[in-house]
Amino acid sequence: MKNSLIRHVSSGLLATGLCASLLLDLPGLLTSQGRLLTQTAQAQTEEEVNVRVYAEASPAVVSIEAGNSTGSGSIITPDGLVLTNAHVVSQAQQVTVVLADGRRVPGEVVAFGEGGLDLAAIQLQGQRNLPTVELAEHSSVQVGQRAFAIGNPFGQFQNTLTIGIISRVDPNRGLLQTDASINPGNSGGPLLDSHGEMIGVTSAIFAPTGPGGNTGIGFAIAVDRVQSFLTAVRDGTAPRTAQQSPLLGGGREAQRITLGAPAVQGRLDTSSSVLPSDGSYFDAYTFEGQQGQQIVIEMASSDMNAYVILLEPNGDNLGQDDDSGGNNNARLVTTLPRSGIYTVLANTRLAGEVGSYQLGVSTQGRTPSAGTTSSSLILQEQGALGPNSPVWQEDGSLYQEYTFQGNQGQQVTITMESGEFDTYLMLFDERYQIIDQNNDVSPQNTNSTLVLTLPYTGTYRVVANALDRSGRGRFQLTVR
Repeated sequence: MKNSLIRHVSSGLLATGLCASLLLDLPGLLTSQGRLLTQTAQAQTEEEVNVRVYAEASPAVVSIEAGNSTGSGSIITPDGLVLTNAHVVSQAQQVTVVLADGRRVPGEVVAFGEGGLDLAAIQLQGQRNLPTVELAEHSSVQVGQRAFAIGNPFGQFQNTLTIGIISRVDPNRGLLQTDASINPGNSGGPLLDSHGEMIGVTSAIFAPTGPGGNTGIGFAIAVDRVQSFLTAVRDGTAPRTAQQSPLLGGGREAQRITLGAPAVQGRLDTSSSVLPSDGSYFDAYTFEGQQGQQIVIEMASSDMNAYVILLEPNGDNLGQDDDSGGNNNARLVTTLPRSGIYTVLANTRLAGEVGSYQLGVSTQGRTPSAGTTSSSLILQEQGALGPNSPVWQEDGSLYQEYTFQGNQGQQVTITMESGEFDTYLMLFDERYQIIDQNNDVSPQNTNSTLVLTLPYTGTYRVVANALDRSGRGRFQLTVR
C-alpha cells in the first residue's frame, strides 16, 4: 500500500521535477509522525499516572482546623491516626479534621516530633475503615523523579493536586526540595511518588520577599524522618506537647525579651538554629504582644546581611524584612493582629553567613483608628456583592476587585467590613500572585483585616470577597 501510494504520487509529480524531493521528504514525514505519536503516548501515560495517584491518595488527605490555623494531613491508619505538621496544631489540643468526603470529625493532638521536628499526630474519634496513605521505602527518593502534592492551599481549596519534581535531597537535615506548587495551607499534606506513596510531609516554602504564595521552592520532611516519628508515636515515646516552636528546629533555645528593652547582642554561627527553607542561621526571641500594637523590629550588623522574620502566636509568618534599615540592616514595622506570644527570628539573607548583631523590638503605639485624618487613607470604597458581581471560580463566591499604588516597605492596614455577610479579604500582586488573605478578625468578628509591609513598589490588587457563595450585601473597604 505504501509503495503504491508513493508510485501514484510520484507519477503525478514527475512533470514538475519534484518527485525526488518528495521521496526524500517522505521518510522524514513518517519519522515526524512517529515522534508525534510517541509524544502523544507519553502525554497520555503521564496523564494516567496523575489521575491514578490522585484517585489512590486523595481520599486519605484531610484538612485541619486548629483555632486560627489551617493545614493539611494524611490518614495513616484505618482507625484515624492523622499525620501533619506540628506548626499547624501546636496551639491546640483539640482540632477539627475535614475528611475528603466533607465529614467534619473531632480529633485530639496526641504527639509531636522531638527536637523541633515539624511533625504531629492527631487521633480521630470513633473512626474505622478509613482510607490511608501508604509510606514509601526508606531512601527511595531521587532528584529528578516526579513529585505530587495534595493539600488545602490557603485553607479553602481542599484536595488540590499540584505536580513537579524532586529538585534536591538534603539527607543531613532530612528534607526534600520540590518545585511542585506548595502554598500556605498545604502544610502537613503528603508529598507523593508516582506510586501514590508518601515520600515526605510538606512543611515550608521559600518566600524571600514576605509572606505570600508559592515561589517554586518548597520543602518536605523526608519519609525517613516520618517513619521514625510514627514509630515513636506507636510505642508511646513521642512527646505529647510541642517542646519548642516547631519552625525553629534544633540549636539555641528561644530567648524571652521585653518590648522597649535595650537591644540584645547576639552572634550567628554553626551553633545557631538552621532555617529549613534555605539553610541560613538564626536565633529566636519571643515577646508578649497585644492586639493592635504597632511594633518596630530592628536588626543591625557590620558582619553580615541582616534579615528578620516575625511569626504569629500560631506560627504563621506575619512579616519579614531584608534591607529596610539601610546598609544591609533590617527593619520591620507591623501591627499585631492578636494578643499572644510572638517569635522574632534574627536571621541572615544567605546561608552560611556568620557574625555578630544587635536586635531591638519596640512599640510605636497603635494602628490608626477610624477617626484618623483622611490624609492617611490610600483607598476607601463603598461596595456591594450582588447579581452583577464577578464570581470567584474556585468556590462560586462573589467578589469585587480594587487596585492601589504602594511603595516597598510601606506599612498598610486593609479592612473589609460588612454587617450583612461573612467577609473574605485577599491581596494580590500585579501578576495575581497571592500576597496575604484573611477571613475573620476574630472568632466573634466576621470582618477581615490585613496588616503588612508591602514587598515592592507598584500596583496591588485587593479582592473583596465573601466566605462562601451565599454572601450578599454591602461592605466598606479601606486601605490606610
